[in-house]
Amino acid sequence: MPKDRRSFFERLTGSVPADEYFEEEEETTAGPAQPQAHLAVTQAKTRPKPRMPVKKEDEWLAQEEEGQLTVDVYQDEDDIIVQSTVAGVRPDDLDVQITRDMITVRGKREQAREVSGDSYYYQELYWGSFSRSIMLPHEIDVDEAEATLKNGLLTVRLPKLDKNRAERLRVKNE
Repeated sequence: MPKDRRSFFERLTGSVPADEYFEEEEETTAGPAQPQAHLAVTQAKTRPKPRMPVKKEDEWLAQEEEGQLTVDVYQDEDDIIVQSTVAGVRPDDLDVQITRDMITVRGKREQAREVSGDSYYYQELYWGSFSRSIMLPHEIDVDEAEATLKNGLLTVRLPKLDKNRAERLRVKNE
């Protein structure tokens, strides 16, 4: 009985090492010595599945990728503060959407001029669309929120809702 050369993981999962992949395929398709049912099963195990065409529902996956914005989120006694560096982005190109429990920042950083790929020594800056959505740890007062952009730093101040605060409502006599 020949010793099994596969690793423990390969034996456990039933996978085939890459160097045996093509050998096994050649053996299974070689001749009529094997019954047809066994041949079909072996081929199905060794051949990669053909790539499926993109469906209309999946077209959103093929759209332009968005970069993910880096952020700092912290709180003080009254506010939740979200900060992000968005250097090179005009305030008109930023879209900040807030709800009581989430903030989404979207924008686009456009490159001033085209440079061919082989002209770069380093290319680390991100150009194009970016976004970031953050679930907030407290509910906020959407109406009192404010965003500022100074020296490439976006600061969004989100006042916390005070659920324990009670106000007296005066009853009017009609």
